[in-house]
Amino acid sequence: MTNSLATGIGTLYIVATPIGNREDITFRALEVLKSVDLILAEDTRHSLQLLSALGIKNRLESLHAHNENDKSNQIIDYLLAGQSIALISDAGTPLISDPGFLLVKLARQQHIPVTPIPGACALITALCAAGIPCDSFLFLGFLPAKHQARISKLKSLITEPHTLIFYESTHRILECIDDMSEIFGQSCEIVLAKELTKTFERFINGTLKEVKDWLLREPAHVKGEFVLLVPPRPAVIEPGADEKLLEILLKELPLKQAVTIACKLSNRSKNELYEKALAIKNQSS
Repeated sequence: MTNSLATGIGTLYIVATPIGNREDITFRALEVLKSVDLILAEDTRHSLQLLSALGIKNRLESLHAHNENDKSNQIIDYLLAGQSIALISDAGTPLISDPGFLLVKLARQQHIPVTPIPGACALITALCAAGIPCDSFLFLGFLPAKHQARISKLKSLITEPHTLIFYESTHRILECIDDMSEIFGQSCEIVLAKELTKTFERFINGTLKEVKDWLLREPAHVKGEFVLLVPPRPAVIEPGADEKLLEILLKELPLKQAVTIACKLSNRSKNELYEKALAIKNQSS
């Protein structure tokens, strides 16, 4: 699985693995994992179980958050020497909230071929079946672990016009829901996807309050890996906000320039703002 005949340099394969159901492995992923010189895994103990179940007996080494800086340079030397290497994560597509970015960046800098082997990805798996807008979304990975940092991050997302997608662990799911309720309101609609592709896969649709009530209903409900999806929220416009903005701008700027700036700041209709600016101008004259 190398391109050594052409350049003498190996290839780095970024291989997606199942997020739950082992039958989701692709034929191409199996071929690559069997043929490469080395497989890099986030947790070798976890990945060894998967590889053994798939009948893959290959050299396996770890690449995780704690050794990524030192290990990546060593792996680059392997690749430059002509070895072919596959990078996998514990589940799903590598680099998506998982280690590997530094290695891929260094490989690209060294003009080493990097080949993606696509497959399962929890955020896409959840999004396509959640029944919410998929045309524009913002993936945030895991929210900060500490309360204040999490609140700050959520506040920065209030005006985002896209579907928001988060990962969350069993240890922080309830705290995360509470903080989302504080910022977005308990009536905010969300979808909670749980244990995707596994036996007890669930999609829970409802308000943040309803989803929290469901989580608290049984101890088993808070166990597992979660994807939280928040559909686009309606823009909340404070009454008189347009007029206040225009009044401030019109004190310093000509009408057309004030309307242009107000339009950029508020994402409101230019024609609507122009009419309001005219009215303000006429009242003050």
